[in-house]
Amino acid sequence: MTFTSTVAPLQTRPAEVVPTTEHVPETGEPVVAHIVKTEPGESAAAKVLEARIYGTSLEALCGHVWVPSRDPKQLPMCQECRDIYDTYRMFNENLGENPSE
Repeated sequence: MTFTSTVAPLQTRPAEVVPTTEHVPETGEPVVAHIVKTEPGESAAAKVLEARIYGTSLEALCGHVWVPSRDPKQLPMCQECRDIYDTYRMFNENLGENPSE
């Protein structure tokens, strides 16, 4: 008795790259504190706390993405974040609105 087997050739292709902001490892020690980008009505403090607990990443106003792991109060403020925030506040004050803290 003879068995004949046909095996299809192995096909490979590059893995699909899916961009994610989840679980981005922090590289090195932070040198500046960033202002977290939030949606209207969202609490920045709650967002930072949640990210520290679950190890998820945050995006700053300046576009920097990081996983918070340290108290930023002892670091100087990111100048780009500060400039964006000040511009936002000035714009909203001119419209008679207060930005969410």
